[in-house]
Amino acid sequence: MLRPRLLAGIVLTTAAGSAAAAEAAQRFDSEHGPVVVTEVASGLEHPWSLAILPDGRMLVTERPGRMRLIAADGTVSAPLEQVPEVHARGQGGLLDVVLAPDYADSRRIYFSYAEPRGGRNGTAVAHARLTDEALEDVTVIFRQRPDWEGQHHYGSRLVFDDRRRLYVTLGERNTARGAAKDREAAQALENHFGKVVRIQADGSVPPDNPYADGGKSRPEIWSYGHRNPQGAALHPDTGMLWLNEHGPMGGDELNVVRAGVNYGWPVITYGRDYSGAPVGDGITEAPGMAQPIHHWVPSIATSGMAFYTAERFAPWRGNLFVGSLKFGQLVRLELEGETVVHEERLLEGLNRRIRDVRLGPDGALYLLTDEADGRVLRIGLANTN
Repeated sequence: MLRPRLLAGIVLTTAAGSAAAAEAAQRFDSEHGPVVVTEVASGLEHPWSLAILPDGRMLVTERPGRMRLIAADGTVSAPLEQVPEVHARGQGGLLDVVLAPDYADSRRIYFSYAEPRGGRNGTAVAHARLTDEALEDVTVIFRQRPDWEGQHHYGSRLVFDDRRRLYVTLGERNTARGAAKDREAAQALENHFGKVVRIQADGSVPPDNPYADGGKSRPEIWSYGHRNPQGAALHPDTGMLWLNEHGPMGGDELNVVRAGVNYGWPVITYGRDYSGAPVGDGITEAPGMAQPIHHWVPSIATSGMAFYTAERFAPWRGNLFVGSLKFGQLVRLELEGETVVHEERLLEGLNRRIRDVRLGPDGALYLLTDEADGRVLRIGLANTN
C-alpha cells in the first residue's frame, strides 16, 4: 500500500508545521547543529532515482520498472504507463532519471535502465515526453555494448553539462565474485564496460570526444577504468564531472572525470577481493592511471551525490554530499579545489540505505531510501538560514 506523507519541510524554519509532520521529524546530531529529517512519502519499492519538476512535484523511478509522480502533499501516483520493459534481476531494473535542460518547453525526461536483450541485457538510455499519466514518444538513444548475461554493475547515473551533452556512467558488468578476466574489459576501449560515455541529447557523438575519430575504440567513451559508478554530479564552479564508484571490499572512490583518462580498475585499487585476496597484483598506483581524490576503506557503498549550492543552510555551502548504502548514512565532504579536507558522517542511526541525493529548490536535500518500503526524505539544518 502506498502511504502518502505531508511534505513537512516547514518544520525546519517555523513551528507552524502540522502536528503529524512534527511527529514524523527526526533529529540527528551534526557538527553544525541538529539535522532534521522529515518523511515526504513512503511505500515505494526500491526507488532508485528522484527528479524534482518545476511545479514542485517529484518523479521517482522504482527498480522493478515503475515511474511515479509525488505531489506536493506527498500523494504518490499510480505507475505511469508506457515505461519500457526492464531487466529487473540482480542489480538491474529501472535506474536513473533526469530532466532535459529544456524540460520547461519540451517536457522531455531522460532515463537509464537495464534493458532485456533476448536472454542477455545491458544498460540503455532513453528519452520520452512526460505527461501526468504516461510517457510518450519513448526513444532509446544509447545502448551499452556488447550485450551481457550477468546481473551486476550497470552504473548508471545521467548528468547533463552546460552545453547539453549527456554523461552516462557505466559499470564493468562483472559479478560480485565473477571471473577476474571479465573485469579486464574496463581497460579495453572496444566496449562500453567500466566507462563514462558522453553523447549529445539525441544520442549522437560529440566531435570533440577523445575517441570520436573512430578506429576500434567506441566513439562515445569519455573515460575508462571504472568499476561501478553510481553517483555523479557536475561541479557548480568548474563544470567538471565528479563521480563516485564502488570498490570491491574497500576502495570506494571519488574521482574528477577527464577526457581520455584511465581510472585504473582492475589494475589499481584500494580494495581487496571479496575472498580477502588482492585484486590483481594488489597495487594502488601505476603509470598512466589516475588516483582518486578520495577513497573509503572500508567501503561505504557509495550512491547518489549532490553539491550543496543553496543559500539556505550556510554551513553546507560548497560541500559535497554522498549517500551510503552500506551504513545508511549521508557523508558530507568539505572541499578545497579538488581536495577533500574534511569528512563528516550524518544520520548515524537512521539505518536506511541511501540510494539518491538531490538538492531541492527550497534549499533542502532530498534522499531516497533503497528498501522494499522505500522513502523520500527531506533533510536540513534546524534553526539555520
